[in-house]
Amino acid sequence: MQLSARELAQFLNGTVEGDPEVKVGRPSRIEEGGRGTISFLSNPKYEEYAYTTTASVLLVSNNFEARKPVTATLVRVEDVYSSVAKLLDAFGNNDQEAPTISEQAYIHDSATLGEKVAVGPFTVIEAGVQIGPGCRIKAQAFIGKGVKLGSNVTVYPGVRILDNCEIGNNCILHPNVVIGSDGFGFAPLEDGTYKKIAHVGQVVVEDDVEIGANTTIDRATIGSTYIRRGAKLDNLIQIGHNADIGENTVIAAQSGIAGSTKIGKSCRIGGQVGIVGHIEIADGTQVQAQSGIASPIEESNHRFFGSPAIDYNNYIRSYAVFKQLPELYRKIAKLERQVNQQQDAPNQDASS
Repeated sequence: MQLSARELAQFLNGTVEGDPEVKVGRPSRIEEGGRGTISFLSNPKYEEYAYTTTASVLLVSNNFEARKPVTATLVRVEDVYSSVAKLLDAFGNNDQEAPTISEQAYIHDSATLGEKVAVGPFTVIEAGVQIGPGCRIKAQAFIGKGVKLGSNVTVYPGVRILDNCEIGNNCILHPNVVIGSDGFGFAPLEDGTYKKIAHVGQVVVEDDVEIGANTTIDRATIGSTYIRRGAKLDNLIQIGHNADIGENTVIAAQSGIAGSTKIGKSCRIGGQVGIVGHIEIADGTQVQAQSGIASPIEESNHRFFGSPAIDYNNYIRSYAVFKQLPELYRKIAKLERQVNQQQDAPNQDASS
């Protein structure tokens, strides 16, 4: 796909500074550039690259003021980051494969596929599966019995969606996602062994959810594990059985959510966060990376940090003191020596 700077500006509701007819065919990083590419500047830390980039077109904000000459043609927009998302989506959609069904895929006779569905080689689609129109299922995916997929779902290679789970419209499941594996449930016995608890529930993923590579979401013991509309899960996340992840909540990589925990709407959970089971997290909660949530959060729109997590600002103030502890210890030890010397001085005078 080749677009001129003029066409890009029209597509993004922007304005052009420079050659409006210069053509670009792919995006590039601002540090690397390259003739015939478009790059962008959204973070001020990268401004110096704006003056050295070899990209043909540079996407900048309306309020960007160049301090040095810029060789690239500028396309000015209101919001650079959202414009980049729109542009990358256009480039990505241009490369979509035709909706074909591989002869090397196994599709059970009772499965139903909507219009314009693509199925890659060595994919298995079991009995009773319902796949909506426009879905793209890549190679070596597994769709278990009774699974329901909405429309325009993208299933990347190696994804496993186990029996009776439901995926909504416009969802994206990245490579090796596992939906509907058994939860971690075992009953301790008197002899010290454990009896496995059967998990007969399902996982329900609502519309517009994106799930990163190697993330696992356990099926409910009874009922459903929910990933609500618009949630975004990063790579390598573990969601326990009967958990409920709220609408438009974002969770970063390597986080773990224990079973039966309910996370509210529009929460932001940083990387490597651990959350215990059977608690509720209020809407709008923000949790800093590597924090541990060990108790319910009842008030909305608060920030937390630490393990166990406390109010974010309190943690920052506490950490400022914590960093000074070695120096404070040395000062206290010095004061103790001085006090001891003063106490010993009268005894020495008396003995003399």
